[in-house]
Amino acid sequence: MIFSEYSKYDGLGLAELVRRGEVSPNDLIDSAIDAIARLNPKINCVVQQLPQHGRAQVKRGLPYGPFRGVPFLVKEFGMHFKGMVTSAGSRLAAGIKFDSDSELMRRCNAAGLVTIGTTTTPEMAFNANSEALVYGPTRNPWNLDYSVGGSSGGAGAAVGSGMVPIAHANDGGGSIRIPGACNGVVGMKPSRGRTPTGPDMGIFLWGMAIEFAETRSVRDSAALLDALHGPDDGYFYHAEPPKRSFLAAAMTPPGQLRIGVVDKLPGSRTTAPEQKARLNDTRKLLEDLGHIVEPVKIDYDMEAFNESSVRLWAVTLGYFMDEFAAATGRKIGPKTCEAVTLEVYRFAQSLKALEMEKAMIQQNAVSRAVGAVMRKYDVLLTPGLARDVAKLGELDQNAKDLDMMGWWNHIIQNYSAFTALFNTTGQPAVMLPLWQAKSGLPLAMQFVGRLGDEETLYSLAGQLEQALPWSARKPANYA
Repeated sequence: MIFSEYSKYDGLGLAELVRRGEVSPNDLIDSAIDAIARLNPKINCVVQQLPQHGRAQVKRGLPYGPFRGVPFLVKEFGMHFKGMVTSAGSRLAAGIKFDSDSELMRRCNAAGLVTIGTTTTPEMAFNANSEALVYGPTRNPWNLDYSVGGSSGGAGAAVGSGMVPIAHANDGGGSIRIPGACNGVVGMKPSRGRTPTGPDMGIFLWGMAIEFAETRSVRDSAALLDALHGPDDGYFYHAEPPKRSFLAAAMTPPGQLRIGVVDKLPGSRTTAPEQKARLNDTRKLLEDLGHIVEPVKIDYDMEAFNESSVRLWAVTLGYFMDEFAAATGRKIGPKTCEAVTLEVYRFAQSLKALEMEKAMIQQNAVSRAVGAVMRKYDVLLTPGLARDVAKLGELDQNAKDLDMMGWWNHIIQNYSAFTALFNTTGQPAVMLPLWQAKSGLPLAMQFVGRLGDEETLYSLAGQLEQALPWSARKPANYA
């Protein structure tokens, strides 16, 4: 049975209906698949529809977790379930199949989430857009001519369009937060070590990457992190445990906070006028809520940051490419990989081990500089993106004229200028869809907390969701 009001509820709301017996998990699967069938031909964010996988979960008996019966989608890069087939956004990896659940997947299952499909990602998850040649472009539900962001763009579009209330995502340079900004949803990047990476990975992307999700509401994000956080067996590192539940924090005003406003970072483009104007509006709103807000400048060696970041990204992606080639028997080349990805691979092969140690020393120096700034502030406020949402084709991973550094500058320094820094520092950061641009597209703000302090971020996010609610704003293409 299709539940006609399905898309009006967030994940906790749907789970409450299941708990009260007003709808069944199978009703929610039907409703989600119906929404996907209607919208996905236009948006192209769901790669595989797997209702039978979800029904098998229901038949086995769902745990009584906080999201019991809620439909869920898994990105085709990172976390995985037994039997999942993926391409990682690449012709090179197409057909890779996993023979077990990752630890994070087991926790999603225990939370009651019901997996019904997979979502698009750019090739090797290395773009601020999602237009992999293997899938074709994923289109923004607010305007089909625009980007959904990346690399968790399929997840952002699926949640933004109402197909599902929660979708798996991960973030190594902004890949949860950029889709949050582009699709008008909540994109929380937790602290380094907050969610498990095992058993396949230990230090995910040299510590820059973290697994989590896109959600429609702040409370869903908080409740999900309550269900997923904590170390797994043999962990390399983990975040300090919270003092209370993240959901309790999201339901409690934060008290007066000291908030530093950052409108530009070293080496990045100047923030566009509309983004800067909404940044100022956000500052005024925070002051009206009783917070102490002041401008702050963050100084670090921009060249060292960029140099170290591209080395770490290149070596990680180069490793994955070799593994995928070995698993599929395909050769790495222009018939299997996009042009920028091939440049990344060539760059990775040129690096020496000593250069990687230098990269980690450079990352440490940048992180220490930002950490010193955070002594004075509870939260930093930045624009979500440095400019308006990109149109389709602007961030072309198959462009023939970009080397590794040129690509990094294109997608980070000149577009998502405020996200990648906080992958280096490991701080939690959340993208909130507070505003709407003159174009009609979402216009988000990013809030960054102290390392290990998602609680303060959730408290502030919950307060802002109440003060400036976004739930009534729906894109033209909505379930």
